[in-house]
Amino acid sequence: MRYSKFVLLLLLSFFTQNIFAADIVVLGLFNGMAIITVDGKKRKLRNGQVSAEGIKLIKADSEAAVFEINGQRETHALGTHISTKYKRDKQSQAQIWPKNGMYLTSGSINGQPINFMVDTGASLVVMNSSTANKLGIDYRYVGNKSWASTANGIVETYNLKLKTVQVGDIKLLNIKGSVIEGDSPTTVLLGNSFLNKLEMTRKGSMMLLKTKY
Repeated sequence: MRYSKFVLLLLLSFFTQNIFAADIVVLGLFNGMAIITVDGKKRKLRNGQVSAEGIKLIKADSEAAVFEINGQRETHALGTHISTKYKRDKQSQAQIWPKNGMYLTSGSINGQPINFMVDTGASLVVMNSSTANKLGIDYRYVGNKSWASTANGIVETYNLKLKTVQVGDIKLLNIKGSVIEGDSPTTVLLGNSFLNKLEMTRKGSMMLLKTKY
């Protein structure tokens, strides 16, 4: 009997460990966008986007918004205060081990496989023009032209948004990137436009990246 109670408590703990109470307030409504707070944290969501807490905006206009919380759709007007519970998804993560003193890993950009080098000194996800062409990125058309000073002199660069960047289980959308005309860098630099959206810790020599809640 005691054993059965222990198993029941263990199962209840397993199924409820990611369930969290939340106070949600609808602060602003616009066509295609809603501004809410979740336990005091402001979130701006466009149609189809999901907050860090797992709350999805289905659609919104100036009158009301439809949210999906725990698989259930609810319609709420401006100023609505919602007390609910939501289930957080498991944190996605990536483990990266050093190779010759550098953190190299495989992943993808816009669904195309690519190799990365983690570079906390790079502001963006940076690649050369040859790599961009292989990935099918028309950087001259979609990018904003600029100039940068490198070891090889002044070079053309094109700043743009990458639809998806994925490393391990982590897949982020609309990441700022840059394409440099020429052959440098030889490996795509995984910079802070991606890294700053994650929790980054070290376990021994291994680098662990996790999504933030």
